[in-house]
Amino acid sequence: MSGRAESGGRWAMKPLAGVLCALVLAVALPARAENAPQNLVLYDAPKPVPDLGFEHRSGKELRLADFRGRVVVLNLWATWCLPCRKEMPTLDRLQAQLGGSAFEVVAVSVDRGGMKVVDPFLREIGIVHLAKYPDPGGEEPGRLGAFALPTTLLIDRQGQELGRLVGPAEWDRADMVDFLRKMIARKPAS
Repeated sequence: MSGRAESGGRWAMKPLAGVLCALVLAVALPARAENAPQNLVLYDAPKPVPDLGFEHRSGKELRLADFRGRVVVLNLWATWCLPCRKEMPTLDRLQAQLGGSAFEVVAVSVDRGGMKVVDPFLREIGIVHLAKYPDPGGEEPGRLGAFALPTTLLIDRQGQELGRLVGPAEWDRADMVDFLRKMIARKPAS
């Protein structure tokens, strides 16, 4: 298991440090009282999100803006991240339950090897419903202020961040699915 460190202020991650950071943040940041499940921290007001860029499996570049009009669960993960390995099947089941024109799980891998490491990993753990979105440059997590894996953002239909969860979660738990259904059913702000 190798760590990730790049110069010039870019994304830096060491697997053990990332896990410890995720655990500390998950315990230290209380969720706002809007019946947010697990350790999902909701903000008092939506926050802007940079228009991230990543690849589609086909090699086509996508932007986060391409998902406007949908509620998005944006998950940043890596194949070497043990908590990510446990979390990915729950995201896959969530996509199977709720995915469609109003909702999408966008799971972005920050592995440097791109699809050549992502494909076999996802096959090995039985992922079938999630689209494959690599960010082999690994720059996007730093733009989001995400310095631990996994980190997941809840994004509204207008592309604004409603909250985030640092560390793994069981995304297909009944309370999480019910909460996300309510987020999907919300009327867009005018």
